Amino acid sequence: MSPKTVHQILDDPDFLELVRKKDRISAILTALELVLYFGFIALIAYNKAYLAEKISAGSSITIGIPIAVGVIVLSWILTGVYVFWANGKYDPMVKAVKEKMER
Repeated sequence: MSPKTVHQILDDPDFLELVRKKDRISAILTALELVLYFGFIALIAYNKAYLAEKISAGSSITIGIPIAVGVIVLSWILTGVYVFWANGKYDPMVKAVKEKMER
């Protein structure tokens, strides 16, 4: 059989499903990351006094430090969620679409 044309690939239902699923997870994780990051920036902009409070009376660590670390850690976790999803769902779907297109 002859190779598939670009239009045949782009119109293939399996390829379109692959694109929809990738776009959905990307949009969800991007939205979560933006809310997380800009929420922290908004907290810095509008409530500096809260972030400057000490965690405890004798501590030199402010509330802002663990929140900032939390933003970083949650960003890594969201990246891990995407990697886990890509390895478990996306990559097998890509492989199946590639095999289908090679036939």
